Amino acid sequence: MLKRLYDAHVMPRLIRGACSMGQVMKRRSFVVPLAKGDVFELGCGGGINHEFYDTAAITSYAGIDPHDGLLDNARAAAAAKGWPADIRQGVGEAIPFADSSFDSVVCTFTLCSVQDPAQVLSETRRILRPGGVALFLEHGRAPDADVAKWQDRIEPFWKPLAGGCHLTHPIGSAFRGAGFEVEPLGQGYLPKTPKFMMWNEWGMARKVGV
Repeated sequence: MLKRLYDAHVMPRLIRGACSMGQVMKRRSFVVPLAKGDVFELGCGGGINHEFYDTAAITSYAGIDPHDGLLDNARAAAAAKGWPADIRQGVGEAIPFADSSFDSVVCTFTLCSVQDPAQVLSETRRILRPGGVALFLEHGRAPDADVAKWQDRIEPFWKPLAGGCHLTHPIGSAFRGAGFEVEPLGQGYLPKTPKFMMWNEWGMARKVGV
């Protein structure tokens, strides 16, 4: 009972607060405005990215998130921006859109919480058109061995408190393993944040081939 209440009411507020901190928003501003054409956002709940989208460059917007409460925020953010949005409940392992539907996929602080990153990236590649780009800003496995060791130790206790968030998922290498051509745009620890929490990588992962 307590866990259900926490997951339904407390956890979404904590995630929204953590994911909208000043330095996090600054890094979002490096990535999200690059989206263009038909855009899909993976993990759109909270609607945090809406302020950064360049509507003049975007033909259509769609997104999914598994959490009801966060979806309410996403729909409210889209309405406040004044643009139509196809926002659905769903998971990244089974994206409810057809093959080659989008020019851009936006993925920010989302891969950490999925159950099967490889399947999610396979689905991401599937819905992108040839030459389409996945724009990512993620936190995950740190490159420093001492930090990574602490991530391994803390992750089992961290996940239940943070909506299933993993501290150890790889980032750029995961996109490369899924067949994307990755152009890194930046990486580093988030300032004034415990290192185990916030190793960030951001960049562009282009779909090559068909």
